[in-house]
Amino acid sequence: MAAGSRWLRSCCSLLRQNFPVLANIRRHCLPGVNGRWHQMVGVGLGVALCAVPVVEKQNSISLSNDALIKRAVSLVTDSTSTLLSQTTYALIEAMTEYTKAVYTLVSLYKQYANLLGKMNSEEVDAVWQVVIGARVDMTTKQQEYLRLESSWMTALRLSEMAAEAAYQSGADQASVTARSHIQLVKSQVQEVRQLSQKAETKLAEAQTEELIKAQGEESSLPQGILGSTEAGEDPYLRED
Repeated sequence: MAAGSRWLRSCCSLLRQNFPVLANIRRHCLPGVNGRWHQMVGVGLGVALCAVPVVEKQNSISLSNDALIKRAVSLVTDSTSTLLSQTTYALIEAMTEYTKAVYTLVSLYKQYANLLGKMNSEEVDAVWQVVIGARVDMTTKQQEYLRLESSWMTALRLSEMAAEAAYQSGADQASVTARSHIQLVKSQVQEVRQLSQKAETKLAEAQTEELIKAQGEESSLPQGILGSTEAGEDPYLRED
C-alpha cells in the first residue's frame, strides 16, 4: 500500500510539472482513500480540460455592410460579364453571316454585269431572280444582327454600370476585371463591324457598276432595234 501511495504521488508530481492547472489540486485533497480519490479525479479533469480546443471569436469585419456590398457587387459584375460574353458571341456570329451574304450578293452583281448583252431576256430574268433572292437573304441577316446589336448594347451598358458600382463600393479587382472585359468585347465587335462595312462598300460599287452597264445596254440596244425596224431591212443591207 505504501509503495502504491509513493508511486501515485510521483505521478501527481510529474503531472503538476507538465500541467500547471493541477498545481493547487493537492492542497484540496483529504488524507487517506478519499484524498487519493479526489486527487485522481482532479488529474482526469485537468487532462480533459487540456483536450478542449479553444475557439477564436469570429472576426465581425467579415460580416460588415461594406464586405457584404463588395461580395454582392462582385456577383453582379460576374453576371453582367457572362451576359455580355453571350450577346457578343451571338452578335459576332450574326454579323459574320451578314457579311458573307453581302459578299455573295456582290459576286452575283458582278456576274450579272459581266453577262449583260450576252443573254437573252429569259436568261436575264433567271439571273435577276437569283440576285433578288440573295438580296432578300442579306436583308434578313441584316435585321437579325441589328436585333442582336440592340441586345448587345443593353448588356454593354449593364456591364459598365456594374463596373462603376464595383469601383464605388471599393471592389477594385471586380471593377478592373469588368472594364478589361468590356474593352475586349468592344474591340472584337469593332473588328467584325469593319469587315461588314467593307463588304457594304464593295456591294455599293458592284451595284453602281451593274447599273451603269445596264443603262448602257438599254441606251444602245433599243436604238439599234428601232433603227432596223424603221428601215425595214437588215443593217448590213443598209451599208450597201
